[in-house]
Amino acid sequence: MSSHRLYQLALTQIPGIGNALIKSLISYCGSAKAVFTTPKGKLEKIPGVGKQLSANIIDQNKKALEKAETILKTSQASDIQLLFYTDPNYPVRLKQLFDAPSMLYVKGTELDDSKRYIAVVGTRQATSEGKQNVEKIISGLVPYNPIIISGLAYGIDIEAHKAALKYGLPTYGVMATGMDMMYPAIHKKIAEKMQESGGILTEYPMGTKADPARFPARNRIIAGLSDATLVVEAGEKGGALITARLAQDYDREVFAVPGGLKNKFSEGCNHLIRNNVAQLITCAEDIAYSMGWETNENNNKVQAPKIKKEDVSDEAWAVIQLLDGRELHIDELSWKSQIQVGKLATLLLNLEFENIVVSLPGKKFKLR
Repeated sequence: MSSHRLYQLALTQIPGIGNALIKSLISYCGSAKAVFTTPKGKLEKIPGVGKQLSANIIDQNKKALEKAETILKTSQASDIQLLFYTDPNYPVRLKQLFDAPSMLYVKGTELDDSKRYIAVVGTRQATSEGKQNVEKIISGLVPYNPIIISGLAYGIDIEAHKAALKYGLPTYGVMATGMDMMYPAIHKKIAEKMQESGGILTEYPMGTKADPARFPARNRIIAGLSDATLVVEAGEKGGALITARLAQDYDREVFAVPGGLKNKFSEGCNHLIRNNVAQLITCAEDIAYSMGWETNENNNKVQAPKIKKEDVSDEAWAVIQLLDGRELHIDELSWKSQIQVGKLATLLLNLEFENIVVSLPGKKFKLR
C-alpha cells in the first residue's frame, strides 16, 4: 500500500479542506505527507488556512489516515483507479481548472489526453425528437472518433451514452456518487458496458450516496473534461445550462441544437444561442467545422509536417515535437516546453504564419 497515495487520500478526508486548499497546502508543504508533518505554527501561516483549520488538520490526522486506508482498500478491491491531480496521467483538461477535483476515481479504460472529448447533455425529460437528434449527431461524429462524456442521468445523458455504444465510440459517465452507489441504479448495466472502451468516474469515494448538491458540482467535471459541450434539449432551468455556463467559463466551445417556440425543452438551447453562449448547430459536421476537426486514418493523430530541426529555432522545434500527434492547450504547451506564455503565443503565431501550426478553439493548437 503506497504511503504516498494514502496521505493524498487522507487530505481529501479532512473536514473544511476543499480542492483549492489541498493544492495550496501541497504547494507550500511540498507533498501530501509533508502536510501532516508540518508544525501547526507553519500551517496556520499558509494563505487560507489560519489557526482553526491548522488545528483541525492536526486533530484529524489519525482519523483521516484511517479513512484513507479503508478507501484505498475498497478501491483496489473494486479495480478502481485513483488519480491525484499531481499524477502524470491525471486528465490534462481538468488539471487546467482552478476548481478541478484533487482526486478522481476511475473505473474502465484509462483516459487518453490525446483524444478529442465532447460532452453531450440535456434535459432528463427528453422528447422523441431530442433522442433522435442525439443519435443523429453522435452517429455523424463517428469519422472524427471523439470520446463522448455525459452524466449517466435519465434523458439526453443516457441517450448519448447509448448512441456512443451503438456506434462504437468510447464514452465516459461522470457520477455524483461513489462507484457503488450508481444513480439511477437502472443504468448500472449500461455503465458496465461503457467500461469496455470507456468508463465511469467520480470525485467521491465508495459509499458516497446521491445528494442534490453534488450534481451541480459533478457538472464542472463534465464541462472541464471536454473540448466542447453540446446541449441537445434543455428547459429554462436545469443542470444542462449549468454545464454550458461552466464550459463557457472554462473557455471551451459550447454548441446547442435549436428548437421550436412551442417546445419547452428547447427554451434553454434557444436561450444559450440567443445570448451568444452557444453556437447553433444542426449536425455533426457543424461541430467538426467549428472545432477544426479533420478525419484521418490515424485515430485523430495529426502527423507532423516535414520540417527539419535546422530550419527552425530550438524553442520552435520543442513546440513542434510536443504537438506531434496531439492537440494541446497553450498552458500545457507552456508548462511542458518551459516557455513563458507571452513568448509562446508569439512563437505559435509565427508558426501559424509559416503554415506549421493551426490554432483551435479554446486556445488549443495542433500541427497542420
